[in-house]
Amino acid sequence: MLSFYRFRLFSRVILLVECLGFSSGAFAQTRIAAETSFLINQVKCSLDAGVAQELTAKLPIMKIGSEHFISVLAKTNTRFTKQDLHSYDAILGTHRASIITLKVPLENLERLSRYEGFDYFKIASKASANLERAVQDVRADSVHQGLGLPQAYTGKDVLIGITDWGFDYTHPMFYDTNLQQTRILAAWDQFKKSGPAPPEYVYGTEYLGESALLSAESDTSNIYSYATHGSHVAGIAGGSGAGTKYRGVAFDANYLLVTFLVDEGAVIDAFEWMYQKSLEEEKRLVVNMSWGLYYMGTLDGNSLVSQAIDAYSELGVVFVTSGGNNGDADFHIRHNFQGDTMRSRIGFVPNNAVSFQDGQSITAWGEVGESFKISFDVLDNANQLLGSAPIYSTATAAAYTEDDLIVDGDTFHYDITIDAAHPLNERPHARLRIDYPPAGSKIVLKSTATSGVVHFWNLLETTTGVGNTGWDFISLGNGYTAGDRMYGVGEPACTKSLITVGSYQAGVFTNGAWLPFSISGFSSRGPTLDERVKPDITAPGSSVVSSLSSFTDGNYTPVTTIQFNGRSYVFASFSGTSMSSPVVTGIVALMLEANPDLSPQMIKDILTQTAREDQHTGVLAAIGDNLWGHGKVQAYFAVQRALELVGVAEGEDVGPDVLVYPNPAMGAVNVQSTLKFNQVHVYDLEGRLLGQLSMGHASFQMAGYPAGAYIILLKGDGIERLVKVTKI
Repeated sequence: MLSFYRFRLFSRVILLVECLGFSSGAFAQTRIAAETSFLINQVKCSLDAGVAQELTAKLPIMKIGSEHFISVLAKTNTRFTKQDLHSYDAILGTHRASIITLKVPLENLERLSRYEGFDYFKIASKASANLERAVQDVRADSVHQGLGLPQAYTGKDVLIGITDWGFDYTHPMFYDTNLQQTRILAAWDQFKKSGPAPPEYVYGTEYLGESALLSAESDTSNIYSYATHGSHVAGIAGGSGAGTKYRGVAFDANYLLVTFLVDEGAVIDAFEWMYQKSLEEEKRLVVNMSWGLYYMGTLDGNSLVSQAIDAYSELGVVFVTSGGNNGDADFHIRHNFQGDTMRSRIGFVPNNAVSFQDGQSITAWGEVGESFKISFDVLDNANQLLGSAPIYSTATAAAYTEDDLIVDGDTFHYDITIDAAHPLNERPHARLRIDYPPAGSKIVLKSTATSGVVHFWNLLETTTGVGNTGWDFISLGNGYTAGDRMYGVGEPACTKSLITVGSYQAGVFTNGAWLPFSISGFSSRGPTLDERVKPDITAPGSSVVSSLSSFTDGNYTPVTTIQFNGRSYVFASFSGTSMSSPVVTGIVALMLEANPDLSPQMIKDILTQTAREDQHTGVLAAIGDNLWGHGKVQAYFAVQRALELVGVAEGEDVGPDVLVYPNPAMGAVNVQSTLKFNQVHVYDLEGRLLGQLSMGHASFQMAGYPAGAYIILLKGDGIERLVKVTKI
């Protein structure tokens, strides 16, 4: 029993002025979120005693030469010049649109953060990792055979970029189907320090060509040790099969592989490196991202990584990402405050259940123009109050506070960062990190607000900064709120331009149990914080068999093992949206082989329009569903639709403000416009009105009309546009 424990609070609030000699007003020119302000403070304080090991484990710090650098991102303005960076000894990585990545010496971090050429500045956050039957279930085997198509499509002359960890460059899955030549064009291991680095960058090791790749054998050990996740993902997207039945989706595509430094700046550098390689090769590029993090960004598509992805999408790069694996965790609360108080017990991942765990992290986002207060109580097993932390208001609290709670000699630690209006979306924001409480006690989250909706997420905190596991919010009875499984799509899956993939079971036998084509229990649900439908599509992600790295130091149960060039290579079954994402990546490669002129938006539209519904999905709304997206991906009909758009991939330009595609069309016709249309009138070429259609989510349906040419009148409030559409 803890009811007799003495409760004391030792506040050791660390204000920025104590270590740094400046206040938050020093950031007046450059907007900085509270989390980065806190981290700048930590870095500055650590310099006096040397760079602490704990800091290098949690932050994206690397050693270049004899000096420690940290990875940062910034959004530039018109006052920015590259020459100005010299005075900070900052190394420019990628500059795409207004987003830049930099490596800056630790001692210059605070000074650079105040540079007037930046509108926004942040320390890069870290990221965390999120076949035979799968290929058949999405009908990719019919595409491989060319059934009813002009030819077979296998991803030839398309580049698949994989950002991940654990690549085996020698694996026969990454050879051609004759096992004569590797299909990996280049790899960049950002962890390996031996060099040479890519010419545009100052870190990592680049491997160009078969000889260099086979000599290197694999990427180097990193925070995930000698991993295998990347080899499994790459095998699903485009593995040759290596003489087994476990062939990937686009088995003639070429690979670009990047083992990235688990931070935002490094992955943006990876995007730029891949993009430049695609220009050199004159081939289309699709990038797979089977990883993510909830507190890496703003969860609404406004983070700098999201903005960078949107910018590369404008250049024609297609991005596909996993939707997340928290579909079975009640780790979210949405509360509409009306002057009341929300209470919920914070569930903790059992101590020592996960490597590097360090308590729980509560992320909270409110609405623009509103504020909220946040605190927590400590209860005993009988739910009796032992004590309370102070109340922190997003309107008035310091940017960063750190406290110890001591309960009769048992100490646990917490800290909180606060933004009254986050620089990237103007929403109030708080992140509360709590160490494991004393045994037998419970931690109850408390929040109150006069008005407005606030969202809360409960996630594992780790010493490496890459916690991505959701854990339950728990009701203790009347007056308490239980968590739910909604709003489970994190970063970068919330990005507007990319294709976010959920997971379903592909009907395989696993240990004698039949998986009946239903949604995978782990598949995260939408919507996004700003209420957009996610995921976009679903694909097989449960018990998918693919290649493992022969250099991994992990232990896995093999499904089959083959011999190649005197070495054993294992295939094993993994589950997760990390597996469903590369299925769609491979399908995109098939589509790009069929029609290299498709834009990323058109590819996304084709995938959602050709997705199938069945008894498991039910009838889905036109705008999609927050569990299934638009349904189950279908490779065959996606490639077929891509072929229809050859030569008309940009659609028909009805005017400077309207784009209609595909045209010719088999069924659904998309309308891309800033104008709002609500009616569609269909006429024959003689001008006779044949019918009126309702305008769905930026599309209308021609499936019920015979093949031929039609005049379409799009109507809205006070606006009309005419376009000729051919039905095939």
